[in-house]
Amino acid sequence: MTEPSPSDPSENTPHSQEVRHSHVGALVPAHVARGVFTTGAVVLQGQHEFIVDFLLRMQQPQQVAARLVLPAPVVAQLIAALQDNIQKYEQRYGAIHMPAVPQNSDQPRPSAQEIYDTLKLAEDVQSGAYANAVMIGHSASEFSLDFITTFFPRSAVSSRVFMAAPNARRLLDSLKHSFSQFQQRQQQATTNDAPPSAAAPETPPDATDGPSNDGPPE
Repeated sequence: MTEPSPSDPSENTPHSQEVRHSHVGALVPAHVARGVFTTGAVVLQGQHEFIVDFLLRMQQPQQVAARLVLPAPVVAQLIAALQDNIQKYEQRYGAIHMPAVPQNSDQPRPSAQEIYDTLKLAEDVQSGAYANAVMIGHSASEFSLDFITTFFPRSAVSSRVFMAAPNARRLLDSLKHSFSQFQQRQQQATTNDAPPSAAAPETPPDATDGPSNDGPPE
């Protein structure tokens, strides 16, 4: 539920209200309810937000199945929630076994442009879906992620994503790696007393199921 805080404004003066949101019982629109299945993700950093592209690489051309735009504090919440769910999953079903991924150490990691040259990004996905909350659940084989917008007067699920358990662990690794880089960049900017309008350096993506410039080892 969403409850406005008490206020007693006069009729002719502007006023504002603080609202407290709860994403429990969030509205699930019909076009979101079925969700999308994904086989991995690419995590991109902006100056103030993160973009998580959930991929479907089981067909050609490979596709971006869902794009989420998340504020940095929500990424921290997502990492904590995903880590907690993985811990509970392994307590109930056993350790998640990661498939071996062959790597060629002599081959350089592709750039962001090279990664996206191989992906199909549909027009209805390109602008992404904004979320400022997340709910995570799991079964014996899959994880579900509900990304939620908690806007007045009611919370709503903006995107629903499903992925296999090993890919959920890979997503957690990529998010933690990317968020750590983001924090280091913020600390460096503070140390150097960089102006707020300074442009952020380009940060390579972290991929959960394929090579990236600086992603964690698979």
